[in-house]
Amino acid sequence: MVFQLGLTGGIGSGKSTVAAMLAERGAAIIDADAISRTTTAAGGLAVDAIRQQFGPHFITTEGALDRERMRALVFEDPGARQRLETIVHPLVAQETERQAQAAIDAGHRLLVFDVPLLAESKRWQGRVDKVLVVDCTPETQVRRVVERNGLTPDEVRRIIAAQTSREQRLAIADWVILNDGLTLAELRAQVQALPLP
Repeated sequence: MVFQLGLTGGIGSGKSTVAAMLAERGAAIIDADAISRTTTAAGGLAVDAIRQQFGPHFITTEGALDRERMRALVFEDPGARQRLETIVHPLVAQETERQAQAAIDAGHRLLVFDVPLLAESKRWQGRVDKVLVVDCTPETQVRRVVERNGLTPDEVRRIIAAQTSREQRLAIADWVILNDGLTLAELRAQVQALPLP
């Protein structure tokens, strides 16, 4: 039997670190965000449709989505996010299913779907056996992302405000790891303690 775990958390929560620790437990990690970035990278399957929908100035000279320009548009125009998602999400779903089947074929019995938008998507919630939310305070999120990405605190707060709320994520959680003030060893101990097959 294959156990399918949905993993989510806000920016700066430590979700990627937890995913790596789950991989240490033998899980196959299927990263929806990485798949999404691939579809919008140079030569990605979404690039032509993005060019048609938004115009050539949203594509860089290298042939990839201009992420900064798109981020600015999405903050100003909520409809732009929906138009972009209509292009990207079906491609992500298709590649996710391909990777999941490949992992099962390779003998993996624990699949982890790392999905930033899991709380917003009924499709994902129905797809997985359990949902693990990696949580922390907004103050911790801001501090980590400022240190990691060099953004200003206000930029990080705007990103947090545009994401699913902390309350919405916690409402769909079967399991929660509160990643505030934990050492890596303490975080790893919590991951190891999860009642996974």
